[in-house]
Amino acid sequence: MLWTGLSPDEARTYLEEKDKSKRDKRMTMTEAVKRFVKDGDNIGVGGFVNSRQPVAIAHEIIRQGRKDLILSFQSAGLVPDYLLGAMALKPDHLSVQRMEFAYNGHEYAGTSSMLRYMTENEKIFIEDWTNFSMSARFKTASMGLPFMPIRSGQGGDIEKCNRSQVIECPFSKRDILLIPACHPDVGILHVQEADIYGNCRIKGQTFTCPEIAMASKNVIVTCEKLVDHQIIAMDPTRTSIPFFAVDAVVEIPFGCYPTVCHDVHYYDKIHLEHFKGLTDAFRKGDRESLAAYYDTYIFDVADTDEFIGKIPYKQLKYARQTESRSLELQTRLTPPAA
Repeated sequence: MLWTGLSPDEARTYLEEKDKSKRDKRMTMTEAVKRFVKDGDNIGVGGFVNSRQPVAIAHEIIRQGRKDLILSFQSAGLVPDYLLGAMALKPDHLSVQRMEFAYNGHEYAGTSSMLRYMTENEKIFIEDWTNFSMSARFKTASMGLPFMPIRSGQGGDIEKCNRSQVIECPFSKRDILLIPACHPDVGILHVQEADIYGNCRIKGQTFTCPEIAMASKNVIVTCEKLVDHQIIAMDPTRTSIPFFAVDAVVEIPFGCYPTVCHDVHYYDKIHLEHFKGLTDAFRKGDRESLAAYYDTYIFDVADTDEFIGKIPYKQLKYARQTESRSLELQTRLTPPAA
């Protein structure tokens, strides 16, 4: 297997023919997922672990259901966990066949219990990469190259776990590692600000979101706030993702909740730990508790508005205040009780 999304030649052909006009790309989340996410797609997941995970998009993919998905990302937490959990509960409704990634977990709360369950029961195929090599794969694709030589990844066994290849450098005559480009069929991203054309501003670390956007065939972006195009145009150096890389823009405040959105809200430790506990319990045999979570927060709600409506106000308030205050003022906040 050489390519698990578009091949470099397919991506180049598609990019040449793609409509790059400046047009209004606003649409509903239901419409965006229905139009751009298909069975068998390679989905490039933006954000990083507990930061700016495109949760709202993942929830809608779960509600609509897709089969034989491939997930490609650097490091992620909730989005792959949500999709794997949906597969574990309703395999006839949604399934993931393959994951290409460096890390799946929740930082302080530990690695993914759903990933452990899936691998222990041989339900998915995983391809192991380093954080740098996955970032470089998206970068390679964004540059229109089929592969990139890197030094990282040598000296261990990780190249045995993926499609990278060691060759002799024609110039230095030393071994060097070649990694293949990663062109997802669809990239899913959450950002702080976007205009109606798809120009995006990311505050704080960009992670691999710009590279995923430029590497993907299609891109769905959710944003905390739509801003006038004139505001974007007045300070173009702050544009992290250009409009021609984006196909759908959906304004969804709290679209990455309960993960961090820099300068907007911190992560919701209570909700994250609650979900992580349910996946731990599922792996040990308690199916009903996780199923009840999915019914309450995903299947029985129409959209993110209803999902957020089920989060206690005190948790939302604390997440907003924690992110917006200085360290000194943060220490004076009282965390809500679980």
